Amino acid sequence: MSDVFKNKPTTGFWVVSVLALLWNIMGVMAYLQQAYNTEEYRANFNEAQLAIIDATPAWATAAFAIAVFAGIIGCVLLLLRKKLAKTLFIISFLGIVAQNAYSFGFTDAMQYFTEFNWFLIISVPIIAILLIMYSRKAISRHWIT
Repeated sequence: MSDVFKNKPTTGFWVVSVLALLWNIMGVMAYLQQAYNTEEYRANFNEAQLAIIDATPAWATAAFAIAVFAGIIGCVLLLLRKKLAKTLFIISFLGIVAQNAYSFGFTDAMQYFTEFNWFLIISVPIIAILLIMYSRKAISRHWIT
């Protein structure tokens, strides 16, 4: 009998995996809103913020895309019990680091951050690190192979 059947994941594994997927779906939705740049999206920002958004270089937008799509694929792989999920979570984290490096190092966006923006800037990389750690734990317990 294989390890897959011997080491059945706990209910907590499934709860964490589904919550992580929902979190990453929200990230993909945020990326798509920014990428499509609709009037509805633009209405959420003042002129100074729109200038920063409009000046975002392709590499920073690509980092955002890599972060969210690697994260969502990682979550799907976690639900499918594949250890490749950990690699995707690492890639997602690197995308987050690159995106935040742009926001902090190349813009004056921080002066426009709301409490919600600060919440995201703090929580997104923390959750990404926790997903890397959780997938490592799932691999060591043979919940994912």
